[in-house]
Amino acid sequence: MKFYIGIDIGGTKIATIIADENFNIKSKERFLTKKTITPEKTMDKIVENIGKQLQELNLDETYIKSIGISCGGPLNSKEGVILSPPNLPGWDNVKIVEKFKKIYKKPVFIQNDANACALAEWKLGAGVGYENLIFLTFGTGMGAGLILNNKLYTGKQDTAGEVGHMRLSNTGPLGFGKKGSFEGFCSGGGIVRLGEIFLKKAIKEGYNGKLVELYKDKVEAKEILDLAQGGEELSLKIINESARRLGQGLSILIDILNPEAIIIGSIYTRCENLFNKILKREIEKEALDISFRECKILPAKLNENIGDLASLIVATGNY
Repeated sequence: MKFYIGIDIGGTKIATIIADENFNIKSKERFLTKKTITPEKTMDKIVENIGKQLQELNLDETYIKSIGISCGGPLNSKEGVILSPPNLPGWDNVKIVEKFKKIYKKPVFIQNDANACALAEWKLGAGVGYENLIFLTFGTGMGAGLILNNKLYTGKQDTAGEVGHMRLSNTGPLGFGKKGSFEGFCSGGGIVRLGEIFLKKAIKEGYNGKLVELYKDKVEAKEILDLAQGGEELSLKIINESARRLGQGLSILIDILNPEAIIIGSIYTRCENLFNKILKREIEKEALDISFRECKILPAKLNENIGDLASLIVATGNY
């Protein structure tokens, strides 16, 4: 039996995963991205971890079928180069595929993380059986992976799916370098910044609730979402606005791409009940009825395993 190697490169953590050809994970190692400082030291650490994992499984490099890398963009998947991702300072024009091909003498593939997660949900998760789907990250940022006519669509320069950059309003929270963007309204950081806008107005109107104390420290979207789940009035208003803007963004995607399904990860997966009613009402108002009626809005299915499985699916090269 052969094994896939997955490498999931994030701004906070990097994981190396070994799985069999049925995607059953046999080994996983993680380390903090900041511990290795440079891309070269990071790649050396990745090789070290893979070697250790193979040894623990009583395998050698001949058992490797192929290697898949999932990493935040921008990157060039055809040439295998990482191009200055904002969450990886110093990673400028890193020829990572070439390096690992030389070391392992095996096929090596790379995709940006949104595309990789779209592939994972399409092949193993909520998107199984669909020919046209959109996967939305809705986590730290807002990005998309597009599966169109049974094929991953990346565009001319691997920038297809950068939906977070769409402007939904001339004013609003900053996201993706643009005020009022989709990412500004619908991402973890966007929800926090949206909360600042709502809180300032509410304080002027006499609000002195729980959000006042939270915003004195480093507030996270999860805290606002938790308060909204508990019925805290201002937190609910913030999330309701995010849900409305999510509906707006989905309407544009539905009208342009006519997908069978839109799968939404992270925040939506954990808090679907807070978003569904409002976003669907917005889509009914904004999108073409013929397209919306045939499009399912689904939470991601792979949850916390999605990053691992995404890199392993990339290793197949079959997309």
